[in-house]
Amino acid sequence: MESAEQVAKDAERREIRDRWLLSAPALIIIFLAATGPLLIVVVYSFLTPGPYGDVVWKFSTDGWLSVLMQRDIFDDTLAFADAHLSIFWRSAKLSFMTTILTLLFGFPTAYFIATRPARQRDIWLFLITIPFWTNLLIRTFAIQEVIRNEGIANTVLIKLGIISQPIQMMFTDFALMVGMTYVYLPLMVLPLYASMEKIDFRLVEAGYDLYANRFQVLRRVIIPLVKPGIIAGSILVFIPALGAYVTPRVLGGSKNMMLGNLIELQFGQGRNWPLGSALSLSLMAIVMVALLLYVRAVGRRGGAHG
Repeated sequence: MESAEQVAKDAERREIRDRWLLSAPALIIIFLAATGPLLIVVVYSFLTPGPYGDVVWKFSTDGWLSVLMQRDIFDDTLAFADAHLSIFWRSAKLSFMTTILTLLFGFPTAYFIATRPARQRDIWLFLITIPFWTNLLIRTFAIQEVIRNEGIANTVLIKLGIISQPIQMMFTDFALMVGMTYVYLPLMVLPLYASMEKIDFRLVEAGYDLYANRFQVLRRVIIPLVKPGIIAGSILVFIPALGAYVTPRVLGGSKNMMLGNLIELQFGQGRNWPLGSALSLSLMAIVMVALLLYVRAVGRRGGAHG
């Protein structure tokens, strides 16, 4: 006769086994959907480009080599791929600047919402999330109508007599920063608000009671308390900005490409799928490094509090 404890253990094991069996089809589908395309990209990055796109099933590392290097067409010597390095640098620079701008605009916005009466906060958050209801392409075209030569900004400046001819804002880095700041601003505001909402504002009042000025209260009290929101918002903005495609395509043109546009070019007109795959994996590696830095920063903060 089995003991009651053994029977209970057997029943628990059967229950766990049944749960895994029931969830197995969904887990297999999720695994294949998540890893299948990635494995295809990894394989393609080590193959030879076909003459009209696609790949030739012949092992080659030229795709990875071409990420940073290029071969001379005459003597086959290697040199740095200046165009690729320029696009990498522009993507990192514009993503970083976009993160800074969204933080500068998002911080006071989140603070304003967090300091409103509780009944009003939902309304302000509702207004912040409205842009997400509209397609990204439509929002980008809306920015284009504002900053193009015959757009709202130039028309107003000319009528006010501030300028005599339109300022060229389209197809510049400025246009990209404006467009991406507008697109990704809610992704900075929401994490900041989530952190600010938890602040005990009696600490701010205590800072003033100790004769601290506004800048000191901001630097010594508010910013340390909302640091998790700043880090989370920065990651949420920097990562999608780094791989942005639609906004640089519409506002930047062919002379202001970013990584997303370069990858699309290799799979399209460039007909170099191994290079496009290698660039895609390089972008993913950069994103993973950014996420690891975020996890380490949050972990250090959690350890300090512990």
